[in-house]
Amino acid sequence: MKTTLIKSVKITLMFCLLLGICYVAVLWVFALIASPGKGNAELVTLNGKVVGAANVGQQFTKDTYFWGRPSAVNYAADASGGSNKSVTNKVYLKEVDARIDSFLIHHPYLKRSEVPVEMVTASGSGLDPDITPQCAYVQIKRVAKARGMNENAVKEIVEKQIQKPFLGIFGTAKINVLKLNVALDKVSK
Repeated sequence: MKTTLIKSVKITLMFCLLLGICYVAVLWVFALIASPGKGNAELVTLNGKVVGAANVGQQFTKDTYFWGRPSAVNYAADASGGSNKSVTNKVYLKEVDARIDSFLIHHPYLKRSEVPVEMVTASGSGLDPDITPQCAYVQIKRVAKARGMNENAVKEIVEKQIQKPFLGIFGTAKINVLKLNVALDKVSK
């Protein structure tokens, strides 16, 4: 009985060491080597001032800026998560309908069927920093008008911000909303 207890304690301590320290160390080394920013947040600056982290979504509501996806957690990084409501939930469907109506108020040139789904549904984390190029394209007219810029000039800025899929096949094309808005501010000031 005593030897079984000692073996159990040894195995427990071994797994604590393996999973609590070694596993975390392997992830940390991988982040240092493989991730942008060496595992740290990529800080975005404008005029020498940090305006945000590129990997955390922020809320933009002014017509002069491109908007990201809605957040189920009000963009609170310490409360990351989705709404956990199913696509058949009546409360959720009302929220999505209200988001569509709000989006159309600011984009009167669009039909209801032209509103991209991701612009009215929150991501799983509630902090998605990226949108697809399609979501940016439908906002160009609004942003250009609000900034007093030519639509083609705004479209050029959007196209420069498109991040292609990794190796051309892994993932989808995307645009970081914060970086796009900072690029706009740099050009229009």
